[in-house]
Amino acid sequence: MTAPLLTCRAVTCRFGGLVALDAIDFSVGEGEIVGLIGPNGSGKTTLFNVVTGIYAPDGGSIAFTDRDITAARAQAMYRAGIARTFQRSRMCLPLSVFDNIMIGNHKRLDHSLVFNLVRRKAFAAELRRSWEEAAELIAIFSPELAARLDEPAARLSMIDRRRVEICRALISQPRLLLLDEPSAGMTHEETRELMDDILTVRARMAGLTIVVIEHEMGVIERITNRCVVLNYGRKICEGTFAEIASDPRVQEAYLGVA
Repeated sequence: MTAPLLTCRAVTCRFGGLVALDAIDFSVGEGEIVGLIGPNGSGKTTLFNVVTGIYAPDGGSIAFTDRDITAARAQAMYRAGIARTFQRSRMCLPLSVFDNIMIGNHKRLDHSLVFNLVRRKAFAAELRRSWEEAAELIAIFSPELAARLDEPAARLSMIDRRRVEICRALISQPRLLLLDEPSAGMTHEETRELMDDILTVRARMAGLTIVVIEHEMGVIERITNRCVVLNYGRKICEGTFAEIASDPRVQEAYLGVA
């Protein structure tokens, strides 16, 4: 593995008497694509929520680019260079495709009253730059979508909504992208197309690191360098897809005891 970009040590998260994460050690090397897998309820999304500051850990530490971010809140995690998508769509359907993407770019926009109401020429120039940036980014996924930036997101298909959500995360130029079941609700063909998109983005954005939660094992095998397996809030296995697929603990977690 390359030098760690993200390091979690003994990360623990409890909800009352339920231990959702039990002393998880988890690291991601810069430039890797890591699969985070496990049965439903194993703690995958909870780990994402802790890493992105939505939940505060009850124990352990989190470091990002060698900086302790254990107690940081979601806004600080975002500004540090961590972006994510969610399993359930978080699209604002009445808003345009462009507006949905720009929601993810607020750390680089000037929100001051003077800029937006008085400096009209500067505001117009920034709007043009933002439009061009959004169009260039989404064209990586679909050239047709780049021509639909002014359309309401409600008109998009499921796969195009997922593409917009990923672009919303990428527009902030993160170093770490967390994808929570990006293929949820899509057909096998749509899933294949979206994974092609993700690999294309990864090839074009040098240094981008990705952690993906996914139940489709074919997806995990195809796009990841390494996998981490959780079960009942504990890490039970780590390695290449071939290594974890042949591990008896993983087979038992998914298939049960014969």
